Amino acid sequence: MNRLICILLLIVGFSSNLRAEEKAEVNVPEIIFGHLADSYEWHIAEGAVIPLPCILYSGDKGFDVFLSDRLEHGAEYRGYHIDHDSGKIVDAAGVRPFDISITKNVLELFFVCIILCSVVLGLAAWYRRNGYDKAPGGFVGMMEAVIDFINVDISKANIGHGYERFTPYLGTLFLFILTCNLLGLIPIFPGGANLTGNIAVTLTLAVASWIAINFFAPKSYYKDILWPDVPVFLKAPLPIMPAIEFIGVFTKPFSLTIRLFANIFAGHAIILSLTCIIFIAWQSGAALGAPMTVVSVLFSIFMNCLELLVAFVQAYVFTLLTASFIGLAQQGSEE
Repeated sequence: MNRLICILLLIVGFSSNLRAEEKAEVNVPEIIFGHLADSYEWHIAEGAVIPLPCILYSGDKGFDVFLSDRLEHGAEYRGYHIDHDSGKIVDAAGVRPFDISITKNVLELFFVCIILCSVVLGLAAWYRRNGYDKAPGGFVGMMEAVIDFINVDISKANIGHGYERFTPYLGTLFLFILTCNLLGLIPIFPGGANLTGNIAVTLTLAVASWIAINFFAPKSYYKDILWPDVPVFLKAPLPIMPAIEFIGVFTKPFSLTIRLFANIFAGHAIILSLTCIIFIAWQSGAALGAPMTVVSVLFSIFMNCLELLVAFVQAYVFTLLTASFIGLAQQGSEE
């Protein structure tokens, strides 16, 4: 419903712009990638922008801290400007400094961490007050069911013996991805950032899972990689199977990265594309714009409902695959 309201507001605003400028053109790729890409500011509405802190370091100047509104509309400040092609801050020579700025995605990440910490601390406070014998209800009961599902149906079912030490990580992984996905579907501040549709974020999650898979595996796991239980001619003199097994170690995080990134990015892109159809149709006149507005809004509502399902499914799939890979590393040699 919130996204529907935003779409209708965009339609009204765009229609007024068309009346003021009949030859206005809609740059669909710029609209889509502008919303999906990270930025140094948080655009809420026309004329309402939250500038974010830019934190830069270069060997010549040291640290520089300022708000991103200093670099608006291609302006230069302290020798820095935003490169039009990459969207990143560069110096006068076009060289990127060490950039640890609080961008839109970073700020969204802070919001996600605050939400998760508040939920976990709230659950802990409830159990301290009421103990473990009283059956919880409402939000606490729902969260207990979710955590029990992760513990039993994901962690224990896929890892088996010794699953307890991996359950906290798997629970954090599931709740983090789910919260990021749901916040990305909210069109108003502090939602709307494409956090799990950013490949750097999904790669970081995949690397964390890769560490959990490989760094906590028993010695037999590495033996099966370097000297698997296959006929000798497949291991020596040419290490065919060890090479395949070694490559498989690194394809796991790659598949986790691309799966989550592609699904979330594509869903957001489709919704934005459907919204842009309205603007394009109105340029041809009200006769085409009015019916296409109805069609676009209906399809956008359908896609939002579908993306709500995808938000849960992708969090579940990423966590389930991580648990499966951990289980294979822990018990594969015994089987």
